[in-house]
Amino acid sequence: MKLFKLKNKENKFKCNCCGKIYDNIPMTFGNDYPAFYYSIPDDEIENRIEYQKSLCVIDEKYFFHRVRLEIPILDYSENLNFDIWTTISEENFIKRNDDWNNSERTDNEPYFGWLENEIPTYFDTFHLETISRENEVGLIPSLEIIDENHPLYFDQQNGITLEKAQKIVQNILEKQHN
Repeated sequence: MKLFKLKNKENKFKCNCCGKIYDNIPMTFGNDYPAFYYSIPDDEIENRIEYQKSLCVIDEKYFFHRVRLEIPILDYSENLNFDIWTTISEENFIKRNDDWNNSERTDNEPYFGWLENEIPTYFDTFHLETISRENEVGLIPSLEIIDENHPLYFDQQNGITLEKAQKIVQNILEKQHN
């Protein structure tokens, strides 16, 4: 009879690049800013960009919001998550701000946008068509890829294997370590 339940060693994940061993495979990655942010010269950022953790305006005419793209993993209990950025219309940006603390915001219509970051291991994700759906207060919106011809759409709709998720994670970690 075992008195203590030992941790499942199968959840451990070793980075091939640096050898670091994680207790659990990292499942959430993200971008601090929309890609357009990086095109602004450092000495102009303060005058041209308004930024908060999940909202960004550039030149008072380009609007972005942070969203979560979830890819289901068929043979694992968690999703692979990307906290990334999409464009959003000025009208919807204002609505998001107005409803920031509104518990009924989940009733809002989805927001159309264009993906503003590349997703590692998926080719050409920049400017994919998306819709974002509000979540409860305190959570960023959920992102849905609507470009049916892209592999990311297929994977989001149908899920991926844990093996594929691990390859994606390994790819991301290698890029972060270089």
